[in-house]
Amino acid sequence: MIKAYKLYTGEDGHSHIKTGTVAQGVLNQASSIRFQESPPHSFYDWHNAPTTQYVITITGTLEFETALGETFLLKPGELLIAMDTTGTAHQWKMHGEDPWKRIYVAFDEGQEINFVEDL
Repeated sequence: MIKAYKLYTGEDGHSHIKTGTVAQGVLNQASSIRFQESPPHSFYDWHNAPTTQYVITITGTLEFETALGETFLLKPGELLIAMDTTGTAHQWKMHGEDPWKRIYVAFDEGQEINFVEDL
């Protein structure tokens, strides 16, 4: 299984984090696939996910934070499931000397994502 972090908007209107895994599965319909690279030491201030999407990290280590102070460290080979398209948002900053190379796979809200939350 692949380690995954789910960023979502809770009923309280705030962005929250759940940690878990994704098992083998199929994403039946992707609306787009995009590749992006950010240089080392980059930072992206408060923002919401532009759409529901998988963010597959190839290189780079980042610290994500929600407005309520929830944090997690995203590492190469891990998956971010960005679903906080509304609410109080999140920000990220890079750690280390590697660029953040990633793949965005956008999907329609409500589609099954095969996420299993850690207990």
